[in-house]
Amino acid sequence: MKNLQVKKLAASRIQKGYPALEDYDFKDKDQVVEGDFVRLVDSSRKFVGLGYIGDEKKTAGWVLSLDDTDKLDISFFDRQFRIARKKRTPFYADKLTTAFRFFNGEGDGIGGITVDYYDGYYVFTWYSEGIYQHRDMILDAFRMAVPDYKGIYEKLRYPSASFKSKFVDGKQADEPMTILENGIRYNVYLDEGWMTGIFLDQRNVRRKIMEDLGMGRKVLNAFSYTGAFSVAAAMGGASKTVNVDVANRSKGRTREQFELNGLNPDDHEIRVMDVFDYFDYAKKHQLRFDLIVLDPPTFARTKKRTFSVDKDYSELVKDAVEVLAQNGVLITSTNAWSVSRDDFFEMVNDALEELQVDAYLMDEHDLPDDFAVSRAYPEGHYLKVFVLERTN
Repeated sequence: MKNLQVKKLAASRIQKGYPALEDYDFKDKDQVVEGDFVRLVDSSRKFVGLGYIGDEKKTAGWVLSLDDTDKLDISFFDRQFRIARKKRTPFYADKLTTAFRFFNGEGDGIGGITVDYYDGYYVFTWYSEGIYQHRDMILDAFRMAVPDYKGIYEKLRYPSASFKSKFVDGKQADEPMTILENGIRYNVYLDEGWMTGIFLDQRNVRRKIMEDLGMGRKVLNAFSYTGAFSVAAAMGGASKTVNVDVANRSKGRTREQFELNGLNPDDHEIRVMDVFDYFDYAKKHQLRFDLIVLDPPTFARTKKRTFSVDKDYSELVKDAVEVLAQNGVLITSTNAWSVSRDDFFEMVNDALEELQVDAYLMDEHDLPDDFAVSRAYPEGHYLKVFVLERTN
């Protein structure tokens, strides 16, 4: 394993538990290549940590251990998976929810990898070519730690990857396969691009909608994807949902989720169109909604416009508020790691103030417990959700 010198500030940050490596942390990185395991040292050649080089959007690699006696071998990764499995014991025991995050990257000790559980199947997502170079050893370690898996899939999220998704081992799942979440059934597709059809980190928000916010309300689900929020609302007694997403396949997938739960999709609207165009339509026809969910992608481009959370979220909130009923509830959400909780709240509040609309914060959500995060790495707390009720 090569020694790699880091600068003084980087050494201090790493020793305090910060797991991410940045390009500017190193004195000279020319002697290492993508995928190298490295022994990090300071300017006095004193040990700082063990890690690997792997370029991602926001990092140049990850620290894996602060113990110089560790060896980054199959036993090390086996241990990390066993610890993660023990931490998820309550989730395995929950009969009403059969999908959750099994391993959450740096929050579980290995940055650059996530593993999701879908009723006995495990889906690995690899975020850099560097960590993927150790794929075979890591998968062997996983098989040792979790020998009772039904099947394994993998998804590659780095730019040079030769494919997006493939089946790896075990028995192939039905496509679609059905999982439970809070007692609601959802169809997922484990081998279809990067996504599976449901965002597991929003489980607690969907439960809140089902149990407390849906009853009797007319719901607008913007950026609806496969309609999971709307199904939760309908199962909680919503009078109607309107689902809007620009992706053509969203209509069929949303109908599928309603039907799976014994709900008639014809009782709900499913529109394939730009969300901002729909807001224009809703304002023109004086439509009002009792509950609006705003959970856009961090960045999206259509033929007509480009959307990014940091630049455009306030405008999105203003459009939504203009069709929000008196005492209506607005759910604002982002998974942008680069936007802090306070900055996101300011975006939402600025929109309300500009329209001279009063609202109070009913509830707030972040990542559920299965999405383990490192205390020393605030960027890992990427999900921010505010639930607000309009009061004027």
